[in-house]
Amino acid sequence: MTALVAGRATLALILREMSTSYGRTPGGYLWAVAEPVAAVALLTVVFALAFDHPPIGRDFALFYASGYLPFAYYSDLVQKIGVALRFSRPLMAYPKVSWWDALMARFLLNSLTNLVVIGLVLGAIVALSRTPLRPDAGALAAGLGLAAALGAGLGVLNAFLFEAFPIWERAWAILNRPLFILSGVLFLPDAVPRPYDDWIWLNPLVHVIAQMRAGLYSGYAPDALSPGYVLGIAALSLLMGLLLLRRHARQLLDRI
Repeated sequence: MTALVAGRATLALILREMSTSYGRTPGGYLWAVAEPVAAVALLTVVFALAFDHPPIGRDFALFYASGYLPFAYYSDLVQKIGVALRFSRPLMAYPKVSWWDALMARFLLNSLTNLVVIGLVLGAIVALSRTPLRPDAGALAAGLGLAAALGAGLGVLNAFLFEAFPIWERAWAILNRPLFILSGVLFLPDAVPRPYDDWIWLNPLVHVIAQMRAGLYSGYAPDALSPGYVLGIAALSLLMGLLLLRRHARQLLDRI
């Protein structure tokens, strides 16, 4: 019975999120697809004018999509889950709605949205590509799973930190601005010269994007790729976030 009640609460929050996030503007979900398409198209045009071919393969759109899409998936989860308590605060006045329901609703809805968008964009690029491709479904699923795990783990931790220390939300936004460049969206980490080639792999997003590209480009398997490293960071962040929220969620909600 408890699980059923929790499931209903999560579903109600998902439906509310859908109406508030995608139902207030003309086009709704169309913008969720248009934004990554526009970003990939812009990267493709700019770099196609500057270079003869991408760092791997022959298709500029596929290369930049394989980096941008998992990065955007991770970023969206971290941001949306990070402000879940604030967003769902009015509904948590009801005893059957908990902070856990708010986190789960945001994770499920934004994951589903991003996965559909990624499937549509990558499917279209692969279908239109002039180069024969044989995507590895297992490796692609692993890459998306790593993006989801990392986004969820850091998002849950930030759900506590954003409300407990408001300045952290601004600091997080500033610290994350260079990540688009430093995460391998625009380049292959294998091409980074020494001694920075070892440092770049300390960024877990580099592993996420490398795993995605391993699923799209047969034969691409960097030696430094470590899914376990990403999962370790995700699990530690998630555990810390859940423990802190379990102890302090009520006080945080009273302050919001």
